[in-house]
Amino acid sequence: MSTHKHIDKICCAILAASLLLTIFFMNAGRFGVQSVSAALGYASRLFNTSEVHSIDIIMDDWDSFLGQCTDEEYTVCSVVIDGEAFHNVGIRAKGNTSLSSVAAYGNDRYSFKIEFDHYDSSINYYGLDKLCLNNIIQDTTYMKDYLTYRLMHEFGVDTPLCSYTYITINGSREWGLYLAVEGVEESFLKRSYGNDYGELYKPDSMKMGGGRGNGREFNFDPNNGPPGDPIEKPAGMPQIYEDGKRRNGKEFNFDPNNMPDFSPPESSPGFPFGSGMTSSDVSLIYTDDAFDSYSNIFENAKTNPSNADKTRLIKSLEKLNNGETLETVVNIDKVIRYFVVHNFVLNFDSYTGFMVHNYYLYEKDGQLSMIPWDYNLAFGGFESTTNATELANYPIDTPVSGGTTDSRPMLAWIFDSDAYTNLYHQYFEEFINKCFENNYIASMIDSTAEMISPYVESDPTKFCSYGEFEKDVSTLRSLCLKRAESIAGQLAGTIPSTSDGQEKDSSTFVDASDLVISDMGTMGDLEHGRFRNPEFKKEAITQ
Repeated sequence: MSTHKHIDKICCAILAASLLLTIFFMNAGRFGVQSVSAALGYASRLFNTSEVHSIDIIMDDWDSFLGQCTDEEYTVCSVVIDGEAFHNVGIRAKGNTSLSSVAAYGNDRYSFKIEFDHYDSSINYYGLDKLCLNNIIQDTTYMKDYLTYRLMHEFGVDTPLCSYTYITINGSREWGLYLAVEGVEESFLKRSYGNDYGELYKPDSMKMGGGRGNGREFNFDPNNGPPGDPIEKPAGMPQIYEDGKRRNGKEFNFDPNNMPDFSPPESSPGFPFGSGMTSSDVSLIYTDDAFDSYSNIFENAKTNPSNADKTRLIKSLEKLNNGETLETVVNIDKVIRYFVVHNFVLNFDSYTGFMVHNYYLYEKDGQLSMIPWDYNLAFGGFESTTNATELANYPIDTPVSGGTTDSRPMLAWIFDSDAYTNLYHQYFEEFINKCFENNYIASMIDSTAEMISPYVESDPTKFCSYGEFEKDVSTLRSLCLKRAESIAGQLAGTIPSTSDGQEKDSSTFVDASDLVISDMGTMGDLEHGRFRNPEFKKEAITQ
């Protein structure tokens, strides 16, 4: 027993110091201490991109589950990930147009969501709560999503992790090569921002052929467009013409009588066709201070925002739209980096497209940033593009397709200020230099193709033939290199970087006429009867 005469004072001092440290760390943000991302075990396991992983789904009646996939209801199953079993987890089909399209293709290759904690909150995969298994539909390269997420991550954007995984059913039934993607929910937030994370939203006003939590439904009549406009598609919807002249609005390369269902909500401020087929809140346009004016944001929250959180977000949107103190309401660095990569990969099924969706909005202390999502229709896949040269040279300074830059406030501020435009160009130059350095982007495509080729070849449910995969990977590789070359020219001023400039002079365009963009998979493939796998025999995988 200690007999130190100051033992009581020492103990009291230690106790007081402990209390002070506890108070400090509980309130670290107030003292300027930034939260750091959390190291979670799943990041280095399933999302190790150097190999193709394995997932075995164990379920009593897989075929009955497939028959009910369009209901998007969870079913109990076990999953064995790289040989390690996790029991009593939830699985359901996922997707928007892809969900209804799978059945139309005569295939059962649905995308799935695995929710480890659906039935038991204590279950997770090394910290991961939600896992998406993407079926790689409308992408014969198998790489558009994967490549974009990797490029986003490498360029400093907060991005969901991904990797390839080969799926089997009940230990022996091969199902195919899928892309495993980290769900953008609580685990993602903890990994990216630490335990003191902010609010997360997935703004969306579209519900096309399925898909949970995507807000109101649209039912658009293609034969009842704006007065005086003899459209064959929604006005404002972009098209790159075969004659090489881009215009905003007269034709589109799919059957207008076989379109997904669209309809504007009963109350949808800002739904003019020229602004895209969406509501103003999804475009992040400030209208007023009423919560109901932003229902497509708040009803699609992934966290549980309080009224104070909602008010703070609306105030940030107001400042964003007014160009006030932008550095306090926009994470300048992260958002510019996001749009650099986003505008490189040419994804018009997105915030910069006419539908204005497929992105996550993150807010912390009033500051906003974008999180990427769903790039299977990148590299021109959404628009059924026929002119590869125009696509490769698509202008980086007028990147909105099916609307104006001003109708996208989260992007418009970049071009409203010479300083921010110069920073955007500086970041783009950094990105393009990286694409060329040590043949970076071509090497990534080549090594990925080498890794997944055997799995694509043996994939029994794939939407394309193996020969098409090989050919179309080469097309993707060439397009990326030509796109990088064009952007280098746009930054140098030798190629126009705006739509107006390109319409006046396309003489210096990088030539991509040898490429057939639609070969890589497009949104219009179903209408044209293309998907299509001649090797696919449904009965062979249902026995």
